[in-house]
Amino acid sequence: MDQLTRMRCFIQVVDAGGFSAAARAMGRSKALVSKYVGELEDELGVRLLNRTTRQISTTEAGQAYYREASDILQRIDDLQEAMQDAHQRARGLLRISASRAFGDHDLSRAVMGFLSQNPDISVDLKLEDRFVDLVEEGFDVAIRLTELSDSSLIARKLAPFRQVTVAAPEFIAIHSRPEEPGDLADIPCVVDTNYRFRSNLVFRDGEGGRRSVAIKGRVEVNSAEAARQAALAGLGFARTPLFMVRDDIAAGRLERVLEEYESDDAAIWVVYPHRKHLSGKVRAFVDFLVSWFEREALRGAF
Repeated sequence: MDQLTRMRCFIQVVDAGGFSAAARAMGRSKALVSKYVGELEDELGVRLLNRTTRQISTTEAGQAYYREASDILQRIDDLQEAMQDAHQRARGLLRISASRAFGDHDLSRAVMGFLSQNPDISVDLKLEDRFVDLVEEGFDVAIRLTELSDSSLIARKLAPFRQVTVAAPEFIAIHSRPEEPGDLADIPCVVDTNYRFRSNLVFRDGEGGRRSVAIKGRVEVNSAEAARQAALAGLGFARTPLFMVRDDIAAGRLERVLEEYESDDAAIWVVYPHRKHLSGKVRAFVDFLVSWFEREALRGAF
């Protein structure tokens, strides 16, 4: 039995005025409470209580110990309550990891909207094109655009993630519109090395499987925005996230091709560790993102 439990037993006996009343209040047997107080006295090497068959009273040492122990236990209880409150409330620093392209577009709007509604939370948003180790690098959550593999992390789907193939209308007029994915092998393309398969684009085939097409071109980049700019400049077909070129397609600056071959296996996920003790700030952010992306989906953003 730990020291704090012995201290609490002693305090309860003094407050209740006896072992029987203390035992009832604590839900323990009278013999066990008496044993704990006796062990405390043995450990301290002093008598804390004067006992008679009818009543108990504190010794001089017992009075001093009662005052100090009461103060210590109150501070411990206050600390525990404060920690639990801080953990459950939406407050503190929230560290978020996301890709640069998505962070510079839709995600930044969502994060700033979340901050506007939660004045007790501050955010450290890190944008880089790699999958961070959340636990090892101290992140609370990450936003991932991928086909989710088995993971020890908890994941909630936020929205579908579409990667589209686009080109400028003038480029299509010169090189013709591809009718099926294999046509891209003979047409200049923009190679984005951030893409999972680099110079191989993966499409759905007509039987529900996948087909890989090797592409080549004059432009190789490691940025979705740079790939977009290359497509706008008429330098080739580019594979890019739909959110990067949504406005360009709507305005006619780019045209979307091979839609019927686009894969729908990937999604936008929010991932985080530790479901058992999920902090208030993480819970609030995840719930906000789910609602925010639902609203955006209703207006056709994803």
